[in-house]
Formats: sequence, C-alpha cells, structure tokens
Amino acid sequence: MDAQALLKIIEADEASHISFLQSFTQAPSPNPPGDTREAADVIINYLKSRAISPEIIAPQESMPNVCSDTPCGSTEGPRLIMNGHIDVFPAGDGADWDRSPWSGEVVDGRLHGRGTVDMKAGTAASVIAYSYIHKYREHLKGSVALCAVSDEETGGKWGTKYLLEDPRWRGDCVIDGEPGGLGTIRFAEKGTLRLTFTVKTEGAHGAHTHRSKSATRIAAALINELAIIEQIVPDLEPTLKEYMKRKDVRDAIDASMGAGAADITLVPTLNIGTIHGGLKVNVIPGDCIFEADIRMPMGLKADQVMEVIDGLLERFPETTVEIQKAASNPAAFCAHDHPMVDILARNAAKFTGKKPVTIPSLGATDCKFYRYKDIPAYVYGLSPETMAARNESVSVDEFLTVVKTHTLAAWEYLGGS
Repeated sequence: MDAQALLKIIEADEASHISFLQSFTQAPSPNPPGDTREAADVIINYLKSRAISPEIIAPQESMPNVCSDTPCGSTEGPRLIMNGHIDVFPAGDGADWDRSPWSGEVVDGRLHGRGTVDMKAGTAASVIAYSYIHKYREHLKGSVALCAVSDEETGGKWGTKYLLEDPRWRGDCVIDGEPGGLGTIRFAEKGTLRLTFTVKTEGAHGAHTHRSKSATRIAAALINELAIIEQIVPDLEPTLKEYMKRKDVRDAIDASMGAGAADITLVPTLNIGTIHGGLKVNVIPGDCIFEADIRMPMGLKADQVMEVIDGLLERFPETTVEIQKAASNPAAFCAHDHPMVDILARNAAKFTGKKPVTIPSLGATDCKFYRYKDIPAYVYGLSPETMAARNESVSVDEFLTVVKTHTLAAWEYLGGS
C-alpha cells in the first residue's frame, strides 16, 4: 500500500464521505445548551461500521467525547492526535434561514447546515482520515488517536481540556480541521483576556450634577483611555518576527481573514462587548458595568496588560476590574516550521495547486490546550466563509480536499510510503 493507492480508495469513497457529513449535520448539537449526544452517535455508528470501537468519555452526560486509539504495525514511531469538536453555534428557530439549519442538503455544490463550517466538516474529515489510518495501520509506524470532543464552543472544560489531563490523549503532534481556508495552515492563535469593569458613584437627580459624578461618563472616559492597550508591543523571537513580516505571510492573513487582519495579528486589540448603566434618562447613574474582550498576540501576557490597566485605574478610583478567569487564556503558538507544516502543505498542494502558507489565527480553538502542553498543533480546514452566519454552508469540493489532505498527511507522518 502506498499513498497513491490510498488516494484512489479515498476518492472512490467520496459518496460515503458526503453522506457521513450530511448525517452529522442533520444531528443538531448547538452550544448552548451543548447536548451533543445525537451528533456523537453519528460518529460512533460511523466508526463501528468500520470495525472501530470508540471509547466514550463523558464527564458531563450530555457532552460525550468520542475517542479512539490505534497502535500502528510498528509501535516505534510518532504519536499523532486528530482533534475536532462536535458542538456548534446555536441557530435559533431557523425562521430566517432559507432551509432548515439542520438540513444537510447539497445545493449547487454546497452542503448546508449550522456548524458545517465550524466545524462539522473539519471533524468529519478527521474522523474519516482516522478510519483509513486504522484500516491500513499495519503499513505505518507509531500510533494515532482520535478525539472528537464536546464543549469547545463554551471553553473546552469538559472536552479537550478535560481529556488532556489523561496522558493517553496526548501525542507528538496534532492535526485539527477548524475553518482556516485551504490557503493557510494555522500554527498560533491569540489569547483572550476578558474583563468586567464596575463603576460606582452615589448617583443623584439628573439636574443635580453637582451632587454626584456619573458612572456612565466615568465608564466612557475609561473606555477611551483603555485604547492605550493596543499600543503595547509584544516580545517576539527574532526569527518569528522576521517570518511574520514576509509579504506572502501578510497577504495570506488578509486573504483568509479579511483586509486589515495582518495589521492586527501581532498587536493586542480591544473590544467593549457590553455596557449596562443607568435607571432613567433624568437620573445620574450610580452604577455602570462594562465588559472588555482583549485579544493578546504571541509574545504578550495577561500580566503585562493588567499592569497597564491597573495604572489607568489609579485615575479612576470609582472603578474596579475583575478578570473572567474561565474565559481568559494565554496566546498559544508552536513552531511555524515543524515537519508537519511541510507535510500538510505538500499534500494540500496536490489538490489545490498551491502550497498553503503558515499563519497565526485571530480566533481561538482547542489547539491551544495542546500547545500549552508543548504539543505542536496545526489547523488545516475549509474556508471560514459563512461561519456562524444565516444559511451556513460548506463547499463539498473543499470538504473532500480536507479529507484527502488530512489522510495523506497522517499517512506520511506515520511513515507510510
């Protein structure tokens, strides 16, 4: 068995791959509430039909993680992890969709449904790739594990983060199918620092501004001052800094995430997501609470940001700040020139005609949990177009490209000829 023979088998099974993704899409798994049992059953049944008996790990009954471990013909070799999540964004009642959010219909070469982009197509690709590696494991070296997890959309506490407490589900490298676009491989992602600011004053009648400061005006002034955060310069290793200056890297970032994305990849950004204050138009607010979402690039840590904020608050004594610890995570990155990067790029180029470029991501994925444990983790997935949008859908051709790329990359990494 060689890679070319394997590719022919994969291509002959295309109808099966599409059918699996349709069934997976048709099993709702919105998070919240996060109940993924129906969708997990689709994966379980698929694996069982291919003589694989998965292990179900469910610290929360409604949020199962579907896992499997395959030693190869020779156990002397690397360990590969294939990770993807089962839960998806909510879709509401679907009244504003052109078809059911859970239809799985294929129309004009696109498969429709909530979560097809983020990330049922990517997870399905990894499941399919894993099934091929399992079937032809005698030709390979090392081992491969599948972790199809729940709870990614709400932090991963009961999914990948939970699994990694057990060394069985760690490895030497990770492939993940999160949406990133066929032109990129993601090696890093920004960290998050979520903060709640509370402003308190006495408050008073709206005509008596001499009696009390306004909590909302203080909040507004502080929000303007917080923009200084975006001027903090991260500390990057010189070779990585030079890599990130390359025109092809910057162009790939803008192409995959929108014009201007390259300009904010290596700087912190500030978003004020919510503001709540005041009781009535003619009452001076005594309370105002607002939440800030700060995205931290590689080379910047939360304590550096908080040092700046604490300095600002010396001029705003009416204000306190609290870190939302459950929603705050450091930036996560691994080597941009790891052997897996070249393996993924060469195999992807067979189907796209061009090697993808390795770039950081602005958003967060479960790959961060592996990187925190010094396990290199790389994202190669479909276009993020329509992600979380009304009428979300994926290109069937792109999905099949990711299936083939994941399978052949795993095959090569594990020593396949």
